[in-house]
Amino acid sequence: MDTGILILRLLVGLLVAGHGVQKISSHLGGRGLEGGTEEFRADGFRGGALTALAAGGGQIGSGLLLASGFLTPLAATGAIGVMTVALTVKWHNGLWVQNDGYEYPLVLIGAAAALVATGPGAWSLDAALGFTPYPLWWTALVLAAGVGSGLLTRLVLHRAAPQSAGHGGR
Repeated sequence: MDTGILILRLLVGLLVAGHGVQKISSHLGGRGLEGGTEEFRADGFRGGALTALAAGGGQIGSGLLLASGFLTPLAATGAIGVMTVALTVKWHNGLWVQNDGYEYPLVLIGAAAALVATGPGAWSLDAALGFTPYPLWWTALVLAAGVGSGLLTRLVLHRAAPQSAGHGGR
């Protein structure tokens, strides 16, 4: 079981961190901070470079913490938060990724929550430092905090869609 959890932790954590690297640099196929800023603006977010840096930094930090199994509930909360924002951006496209849907962010949210529910495994920094096991109720807390922070971020940073001209009196 510990081997499976290690594989899941490394896969999910490193993918989340890599996604963050792409937001703020030209590594791993990213378009640099300018590209990350442009992506957020195109998706309707304010904040420019600061938004891209915060999102990228959050993804890198939470992903690396998750991969190492260190402060797993905090790491999962961060990953769930940023992936909730991504899910809200893709929501209008439906579930499936081939239609640019929210399937992938949803899988990462579920995997991060599962890692809190199972614990990071014996081969983790949490286990080495004696932080585990985490009580099962942490999973609900992490999901609520992660999803809540993602939705709050969306609410605060997302611009409303512009109203169509010419419909003033209706």
